[in-house]
Amino acid sequence: MDNTILIIAGIAIGALIGFIIAKMLERSNASKLIKSAKKSAAAIVKEANAEGESIKKDKILQAKEKFLELKAEHEKVIMSRDKKMSDAEKRIRDKESQVSSELSKTKKLNAQIEEKSIDFDHRIEVLEKKQSELDKLHKSQVEQLEVISSLSADEAKQQLIESLKGEAKSDAMAYIQDKMEEAKLTAQQEAKKIIINTIQRIGTEEAVDNCVSVFNIESDDVKGRIIGREGRNIRAIEAATGVEIIVDDTPEAIILSCFDSVRREVARLSLHKLVTDGRIHPARIEEVVKKTQKQIEQEIIEVGKRTVIDLGIHGLHPELIKMVGRMKYRSSYGQNLLQHSREVAKLCGVMAAELGLNPKLAKRAGLLHDIGKVPDAEADMETPHAILGMQWAEKFGEKPDVCNAIGAHHDEIEMKSLLSPIIQVCDAISGARPGARRQVLDSYIQRLKDLEEIAFGFNGVKKAYAIQAGRELRVIVESEKVSDQNAADLSFNISQKIQTDMTYPGQVKVTVIRETRAINIAK
Repeated sequence: MDNTILIIAGIAIGALIGFIIAKMLERSNASKLIKSAKKSAAAIVKEANAEGESIKKDKILQAKEKFLELKAEHEKVIMSRDKKMSDAEKRIRDKESQVSSELSKTKKLNAQIEEKSIDFDHRIEVLEKKQSELDKLHKSQVEQLEVISSLSADEAKQQLIESLKGEAKSDAMAYIQDKMEEAKLTAQQEAKKIIINTIQRIGTEEAVDNCVSVFNIESDDVKGRIIGREGRNIRAIEAATGVEIIVDDTPEAIILSCFDSVRREVARLSLHKLVTDGRIHPARIEEVVKKTQKQIEQEIIEVGKRTVIDLGIHGLHPELIKMVGRMKYRSSYGQNLLQHSREVAKLCGVMAAELGLNPKLAKRAGLLHDIGKVPDAEADMETPHAILGMQWAEKFGEKPDVCNAIGAHHDEIEMKSLLSPIIQVCDAISGARPGARRQVLDSYIQRLKDLEEIAFGFNGVKKAYAIQAGRELRVIVESEKVSDQNAADLSFNISQKIQTDMTYPGQVKVTVIRETRAINIAK
């Protein structure tokens, strides 16, 4: 027991001694670390002071350099300002010298003007004295003349005026008569010139409307579906549209026949829709035809609007626009009515501009001149189309000149404005174009043939050509059979034959050409 206590006490004393020794060693190490840290800190502080001094010196040098640069720039600015000021002072001195010289000149001029003013005043006084003397002399002469002629000055003046009036009146009447005669001689020539210029400036393509339309199909199977069982589909289409449908042996085609272009177009579009859809039976046919009729009505309005916009016509009543659209599906002597009316409108605009009239008003009247050809009811068909068109134009607020031009273009009422003869002439021009109307084309071709046949009826004629729409006949003769004198006689005889045997508008110029050729061959 006593040994154990001793061991424990020894261990405790040893641990205490070890702790004390460790503390002492720790303190010595800490003192060493502190000393080394102080040395390091002193070295860092010293190094920092040295670096700070060098940076300070650099900044001072940079500041000095910057100061010198700014100083130099400032000196330059000051020098430039001094230079500008010196230049300005020089200019001011020059201006002052100029002003002083101008002032001296002005003083001299003022002195001269004053001298001239005094001279002019003196001359005016002299002139006034002379004028008073002349007035006295004139008065005395008038008094002497009155005594001699036993007339007062007013009476003599009145007699002179009367005599001058008579002479002026006779001269004016003679001048007016000359101008009237000149106008009569040149009026026809000027009118032809205006009409020819108008025709040349308007070029249109003519298309003759037919009474049939051809509906193309892909195969004969489709043709059978269109016919239907025992022809019921065709009967349904004919009943719904009023168009005769002709199905024959023509491959891949069906013919639609009707005088009414609108009904024919409705039938064509309906067939197209039915064939595209594939369902073809009487109920479907009636439904499609009704929809197509509404579509055509809308298309008519759109055509009218486009036509009015293209021609530059504004403020037209919607009903008149609809009538213009309906003209697309009407024809007159085979000529499409809308195309004819558009051409007449353009011709009227050009001709009105040539004559110094309002071209827009002329275009308006030209477009509307045939609206009476698209009547809404059977009762309207009994009224002449010009009168019916005039009544519609008056109803929808058109101007009196336009209404009169529409009603008078076939001489059914009296012409009351200058637009009326223009519309009449342009309507005749459009209808008389070659190819515009069927009977005109046939008679035109026949007339050209007759002209050439008349020329070939004379001896010595080798070739004959009718040119310029029949207004000139060019004849080429054989030089061996026809002499120069005979050529002139032949031209006269041909013209007389044409004048006697033919009926034609305007004049026909006959030109006989005689040509002599001598041919030799060098071998």
